[in-house]
Amino acid sequence: MKIAFIGIGNVGFALANRLQQKGHEITVGTEDASSETVQKALAQNPNFSVMNIQPAVDKSDVVFLATPFQANEAILKNIHFNQQVLVDCTNPVGPGISHGLNSEISGSEKVQQWAVNARVVKAFTIYGFENFADSSYPDYNVKPVMMIAGNDAVAKTTVAQFNLDLGFETVDTGKLDQALHLEHLTLLWVKMVRRDGHHPNFVWAYLTK
Repeated sequence: MKIAFIGIGNVGFALANRLQQKGHEITVGTEDASSETVQKALAQNPNFSVMNIQPAVDKSDVVFLATPFQANEAILKNIHFNQQVLVDCTNPVGPGISHGLNSEISGSEKVQQWAVNARVVKAFTIYGFENFADSSYPDYNVKPVMMIAGNDAVAKTTVAQFNLDLGFETVDTGKLDQALHLEHLTLLWVKMVRRDGHHPNFVWAYLTK
C-alpha cells in the first residue's frame, strides 16, 4: 500500500520503517526536506521517498499523521484530502503531562474537523515509539493490543491490517469520540515512563473469556 507520513520523528520513523519492511511504499511528506528529523530518518532508511506534503498525500492511499499536536491545525488546513484514511498518531499534551484540550474533546475529533475530507482513525498512540519499533514479547502467548477509534468501519479495517503487519491485535473501541479515552491511556503510559522512570518495554493485552 502507498503510505504518506507527515511527521517522521521517533514515532513516525518507527512505524514507517517497519511498515516498509512489510512491503508498503513509504513517502515522507514535508515542506523542509533538509530538516533534522527528515535527514535523520533518511540516514537510517534511505529508501524512503521525500516530497512536499500535498503531492505525497495525493499519491497515497493512507496518510499517517505523526507531528506534534500543536502543529496539526496549520498543517491539515493546507492539505486537500480525497477520502484517504488519515491515521492520527498524535496526542494533545498540556502542562504537567495533562490533556491539552482539557478533556473536553479528543485531539482526533479536532483532527477530523481540520481534515474534513479524510477518514480519521486514532491509532498508535497508547505506547511510546519503543513498542512500535519492536512489538515482540516472545515470553507471552498473546499479542500486544492496539486500540483504535474512528467513525468509518472500512478505514478501521485498513488500520487493523497495519496492526497485523506490526504485530498487534486490534481492539476497536468504537467511534472517534472514544479517542479521548485512548489519549488518557497514552498519558498514563507517558507519565509512568517519561516522568516516573518505569521502563518502556511494556504493553497492554486484551484477554477475553
